[in-house]
Amino acid sequence: MSGFVFSEKPIEIADGDGAYVTDSNGTEYLDMGASYACVPLGHGHEAVQEAVSDQLSKITYVQASYPVEVRTKLYKLLAETAPKTVDKVWLCNSGTEANEAALKFARSATGNSKIIATKRGFHGRTMGALATTWKDKYKQPYEPLMGDVEFVPYGDTEAMAEAVDDETAAVIIEPVQGEGGINPARKEYLQRVRVETATSGAALIFDEVQTGMGRTGTLWASEWADVVPDMITSAKGLGNGVPIGATLCRDWIADNYGSHASTFSGGPVISAAAHATVSTIVDEEIPTHAAEIGEYMMGEIEAAVEEHELPVRDVRGNGLMVGVETKRGANRVLRELALEHQVLALPAGRTVVRLLPPLTINKEHVDTVVGALTEALS
Repeated sequence: MSGFVFSEKPIEIADGDGAYVTDSNGTEYLDMGASYACVPLGHGHEAVQEAVSDQLSKITYVQASYPVEVRTKLYKLLAETAPKTVDKVWLCNSGTEANEAALKFARSATGNSKIIATKRGFHGRTMGALATTWKDKYKQPYEPLMGDVEFVPYGDTEAMAEAVDDETAAVIIEPVQGEGGINPARKEYLQRVRVETATSGAALIFDEVQTGMGRTGTLWASEWADVVPDMITSAKGLGNGVPIGATLCRDWIADNYGSHASTFSGGPVISAAAHATVSTIVDEEIPTHAAEIGEYMMGEIEAAVEEHELPVRDVRGNGLMVGVETKRGANRVLRELALEHQVLALPAGRTVVRLLPPLTINKEHVDTVVGALTEALS
């Protein structure tokens, strides 16, 4: 087939409603991947659809140098909901753009060039963000990339302390690694990274492209870690399926950010979708629900593993960001889940089944998934 660059899955999605999608043949699937966490409120959420429709009837687009009410409201909402002092907002179109901006801001604000990233980390596919992404398979076709990037083991406090010095512009880190296998960091580790960067004058960037918007049980993962970084990047869940990214930063970064810009920064329609998404997540206390259902899910999966002696090495995560590390490889399990049980999930490396469902799922959805996983793994 012609007309596309990357490979497609053998299921053509035609419709979506809440936690379900329907293919062109009318088969309904429970969506436990939410397209890499991009629809935290589920498919076709009424508040988001109404906000987009209303804005479309007014003006579709005007670039960011002209104030627009809906964009201004989004700036204010993100500033109010972010950790204290991380209240300056730059909008873009994706997570990799948000990280690209954060790296540029850090170099401009500090006057240094060295970036420290972590092994198994993933920060995007543009040339700067890609340079801080760990896996060679993403990088090698495009080398040479941006230089002066050093990788340290994720979770290794002493290695991080040794790497951060007076020449460091930034440390970029995921509070929970997504692509790397659903690896939650220890609070103490993230707090130590904060101390090291503050001491050296480097910027601490929390990549919350996947962990943000309630995914880990708090609106931002930095909240459960009790860490206030210098920058937070967001994207996937920010617009409930509409492409948007954001780089949130402290004053000292914003005052020295350089001259970064983007034509489509915070278009009115996109801003309307994001404002409706974030306000709904906050007003309906979605993060609390995600924490409760996530705890239930991991408990039920662990119980099933023990009861049925399933070939699973580990069940881990935070909130509704859950990884099931199998002994036989993830792809076979994912195929069987989709084709035999009508449950869609995601890989996180070769051995981890990644569950990133809409944050609105309930215990019945969890029970369906646990039953399907049990059969697929048996």
